[in-house]
Amino acid sequence: MKLLTWELDRPQRADSAGEDKRAKVTAYLLDWQEGERERKRPAVVICPGGGYHRLSPREGEPVAMEYLAMGYHAFVLWYTVAPGRFPQGLLELASLVAHIRDHGEEWGVDPEKIVVSGFSAGGHLACSLGVFWNREFVYGPIGRRAQEIRPDGMILCYPVISSGEYCHPGSFEHLLGEESGDEDKRSLVSLERQAGAHTPKTFLWHTATDDTVPVQNSLLFAQALVANGVNVEFHLFPHGGHGLSLARVDTSRGEESLVEPGCQCWIRLAWEWMKNL
Repeated sequence: MKLLTWELDRPQRADSAGEDKRAKVTAYLLDWQEGERERKRPAVVICPGGGYHRLSPREGEPVAMEYLAMGYHAFVLWYTVAPGRFPQGLLELASLVAHIRDHGEEWGVDPEKIVVSGFSAGGHLACSLGVFWNREFVYGPIGRRAQEIRPDGMILCYPVISSGEYCHPGSFEHLLGEESGDEDKRSLVSLERQAGAHTPKTFLWHTATDDTVPVQNSLLFAQALVANGVNVEFHLFPHGGHGLSLARVDTSRGEESLVEPGCQCWIRLAWEWMKNL
């Protein structure tokens, strides 16, 4: 495996000393095997959660290791959070997807099998690229064409989706800042309203007992995808709180509530779904 790290061009924020802190990428690239130099592998871009005000390491590298074990390249995007505002993180994700396509030959990435995957607020970010990839306000500022930033699929894990009745208030406050009360802005980032036939195929999972990001977020988005004829696989688990990651002891930071055996199969289900990209 080859490990690469780099900073993205857009500054994230400046600290009191004036030093720019930039969004970062950690790339986990599988080695070429003997006799398979021409082989191209799918890639998964992982966006950890954290309510758009922090980023959760439990939803970064441990998940990347699972995708590596499946035979996929993995990229973790440590994107801009508050005080950065929409659409800065979205532009960073779009730039990364295009950058991966640019380096497809060098890294052995199949340019038609690049999936974005996100957890909680990171799910909102990943989903934002899925619904906005063909909008000029995303591809224009980074000097790209729409098809260069389009994800080929989405894996959304207990995602923040709606800014309406079932919203997670903190995520939208951190995402929009002083504009969080602007109804037009809130409508724009309520992603069930933005889904259409252009949205890539989607794998989605949530728990019925999530008391932080209500399951209605995923239900609303799944309903919108079905209404627009988009291929969607949706798994609703009966038990489990928010922020489960892989739902195992090793991603629980010692908290019993973050271990849920009934949800641990989601990563295997995602693997099966990926086979049909």
